[in-house]
Amino acid sequence: MDSFELNKMAAAFLIALLTAKGVDLLAKSLIHPTPLKENAYKITGAGTPTSTTPTQTGPGAIEPLLANANVEKGAEIFKKCASCHTIDKGGPNRVGPNLYGVVGRKKDGHPGYAYSAAMSKKEGVWSYDDLNIYLYSPRDFVPGTKMSFAGIKNDQDRAHLIAYLRAQSESPLPLPAVREKASSVPAEKSPAS
Repeated sequence: MDSFELNKMAAAFLIALLTAKGVDLLAKSLIHPTPLKENAYKITGAGTPTSTTPTQTGPGAIEPLLANANVEKGAEIFKKCASCHTIDKGGPNRVGPNLYGVVGRKKDGHPGYAYSAAMSKKEGVWSYDDLNIYLYSPRDFVPGTKMSFAGIKNDQDRAHLIAYLRAQSESPLPLPAVREKASSVPAEKSPAS
């Protein structure tokens, strides 16, 4: 290929670039778009929620749910946990500790299991409330936990699971009493004067 051919190819490339830029400048000078003040097509459900129901931001109270919890349903739900935990008395630790007798046990209290530093800092025992919050979102309850489970968002499913965990013990803790809601009506009226 001689230099004359290379010059023709370079000229063709430059003419194509100049033409494209010229068309772009011409188009911008002829068309002046103005944005709409509001969308021409309204999409229902977009933007603010139409429902007035508040979204749940955390687990519901566990006491009333435990009263109606089903241990058999909890056993079904536990199958999600069985890949990392055992629940048999004297069972081995896996990725997570054995959960036999976990309700009422110290939070980092299963012998032979290496808990994360975050879990080791948690004090106390696994109460029904603590299990409820932990099973809703393990990473929120114990930031830095090794447990990579996203949590169980359904309140009744968590109650079924906690009832099953409670049953897996030599001496299960008694179920908590259902807390009464505070009444908005005064207990007694003051006498009229």
